[in-house]
Amino acid sequence: MDNVTLAKKKPHKVLAIELFALNPSMTIKQVAEKVGVAERCVSKWREDPVFLDKIYDRYMMEFGSQLPAVINAMVREGKHGNVQAARLVLEHSGKLVKNVNITVDSPFEKFLKTDNILDAEVIEAIDGVEITEALPERIMPKTPETEKIMLKAEIDKDKNKKLRNIKRKEWYKWNTRAKAVGIEPLKAKRPTKGQRIEWEQAIIKAEKG
Repeated sequence: MDNVTLAKKKPHKVLAIELFALNPSMTIKQVAEKVGVAERCVSKWREDPVFLDKIYDRYMMEFGSQLPAVINAMVREGKHGNVQAARLVLEHSGKLVKNVNITVDSPFEKFLKTDNILDAEVIEAIDGVEITEALPERIMPKTPETEKIMLKAEIDKDKNKKLRNIKRKEWYKWNTRAKAVGIEPLKAKRPTKGQRIEWEQAIIKAEKG
């Protein structure tokens, strides 16, 4: 059903579409009062995908009609020295050519620029438990992208901290069990997986007697 036919057959619905599109903050109750129908009726319309598409299309039509005024405002601002406004106008018109710089990084530089690593880390083991210590944070310019990276790094750091605490508790339990049955703790700071399994099996065997 085209817009003309819809307007003739269902004027209340067309008015509701107009109100929702031009006043997105209006509630169903307010629209129902303006249109002169029950709230239940407007709620049912809002469940119809076609009705929602009509609202979106009408909104985009109104949005498009405002663009020339926005661009003109940006042009005026650019003429008065607003660099950001001038840049936006030039980008919109395709007149701004951005320079593309190609650089070749060494493997170490690539490591430093990896999104998942903000700080280099020193890893050591205390009684078989790996401990990570972050070096001083590199200074990075604040942009939305770097803020996302920094937030992810903080989340990862928190996860690593919780994991280290779990490993420490587990290692403490094994050391306590080893001491109870007279088995020496592992000598190596970073035992291999095989050494760790062999040591744990020895503890279990000694506990069974």
